[in-house]
Amino acid sequence: MTSTPTKPAVSSPDRIQRVQRRTLAVLSAAQIVGGVGVAVGLALSSVVVDELSRSTVISGFAGTATVLGAALLALPAAKASGRGGRRAGLSLAYTAALTGCVISVLAISLRNWPLLLAGLVLVGGGSAGSLAARYSATDLSPKDRSARHLSLVVWASTIGSVAGPNLAEPADRIGRSLGMAEKAGPFAFAALAFALAVVIVLVLLRPDPLILARAGTRTEDPGRNRTIRTAWHTLRTTPTARHALVMIAVSHTAMVSVMSMTPVKLHHDGSNLDVIGLVISLHIAGMYVLSPLVGWLADKAGKVPVLVLGSALLLSAAALAGTAGHRVWQVTAALVLLGLGWSCGLVAGSALVTESVPIERRPAVQGLSDLLMNVCGATGTIVAGAIVGLLGYGMLGLMVGIMVALSGLWLTAVWRRTS
Repeated sequence: MTSTPTKPAVSSPDRIQRVQRRTLAVLSAAQIVGGVGVAVGLALSSVVVDELSRSTVISGFAGTATVLGAALLALPAAKASGRGGRRAGLSLAYTAALTGCVISVLAISLRNWPLLLAGLVLVGGGSAGSLAARYSATDLSPKDRSARHLSLVVWASTIGSVAGPNLAEPADRIGRSLGMAEKAGPFAFAALAFALAVVIVLVLLRPDPLILARAGTRTEDPGRNRTIRTAWHTLRTTPTARHALVMIAVSHTAMVSVMSMTPVKLHHDGSNLDVIGLVISLHIAGMYVLSPLVGWLADKAGKVPVLVLGSALLLSAAALAGTAGHRVWQVTAALVLLGLGWSCGLVAGSALVTESVPIERRPAVQGLSDLLMNVCGATGTIVAGAIVGLLGYGMLGLMVGIMVALSGLWLTAVWRRTS
C-alpha cells in the first residue's frame, strides 16, 4: 500500500507568498538548465540520425521520437506528482532525459541509429519536465496571478532554448578531446545539464508546492488514484477545463505544423542556413519573450479573451505563411505571429485548466493535457509533411487556418453562451 506524503500544517498567507517566490526562482533555474539540455541534445539529433542511417527519411524520426517521449512521459510524471508532490514528478522526467542522453552517447559510439532513436524517446522527458514545471508554478498562486506566475517559468525557457544550440559545437570539441565519438559530446553535456536539473529540483524545491497547497484540504488517496481515469472523469464534469485543453491542443498543433515545414520551404526557395536560422530564432522569440506580458493580460482581461486573441494571431500567421510565396520577410512575420499565438494558447489555456479543477485532481488533468498536446504535435508534423509534399506550403497554411478559425469560433460561441 502506497503511503501518502506527509502534509505540512496549513501555512499563513505571508509564508505562502514567500514559498511561492522561492518556488518560482527554483523552477526558473530548473527550466534554464533543463532547456539547455533539451536544446543541446536536439540541435544535432536529426543530423546524427541522418549520418548513422544514411537516410533523410529516417532522420525525420529524430524529432518525432522526442515528441513521442514527451507524450509518453507526461502521465507517469503526473502520477508521480499526484503521489509524491512536484519534486517526484519533475525529477522523474529529468532523470528519464538524463538516461536517454547516456543511451544516445552509447548509440553514437556504436553507430547504432535504432538505439539512438530509443535514447531520444527518453530525452523527450526533458520537454515533459519543462511542460510540467509551468504547472508547478501555479500550485500556490492566487487565482488572479496564476497566468503571470506560469508565464514567468515559460519565459525562463527562452534562455536555455537560445543558449543550448550555441553550446553544441564547443561540447562536441570537448567530447572529442576526451576520446568520445564525434557528435557524442553534445549529448554528454546534455546529460550533465539534466543531472543538474534533477539536483535543483530535489534539493531546492522545498517545501514542495503541491503538497503545501494540499495542506488542510481533503484529498483522494494517491495510492488508489488512477491518473487517466481521474483526468477523463474531471474533464467530463468540468467544461471549462475541457475547452481550455482543446485550445491548448489546437494552438500547439497549428504552431508545430507550420514551424516544422518552414525550414524545408525556405530551403527549397533557396534561402541559406543563416536565413533559416534567423527566421526560426525570431519564431522562438515570439513563443517565449513576451510570455510574461501574455500572462499579465490573461490575469487582467481573462483567460478566454486571450485564448480568442491567440486564435486570431494563429489565423493571421497561417494566412501570411500560406500566401508568402518566395517573400522571406512575410514568412518571418508569419512565424513571429505563430509564436505569439502559441504563447497565448499555452499560457492562458494552462492557467484556465489549473484554476478550473480541484487541487487534488490537477496533476492528473495537467498530465493528460500535456499528453494530448504532444500527441497532437507529433500528428501535426506528420500530416504537415504529407500536405506540403503533395499540395504545397500554401495549402498547409489554408488547412491550419481553417482548423484555427473553427476552434476560435467554437470557443467564442461557448463563451458567449455561458457568460
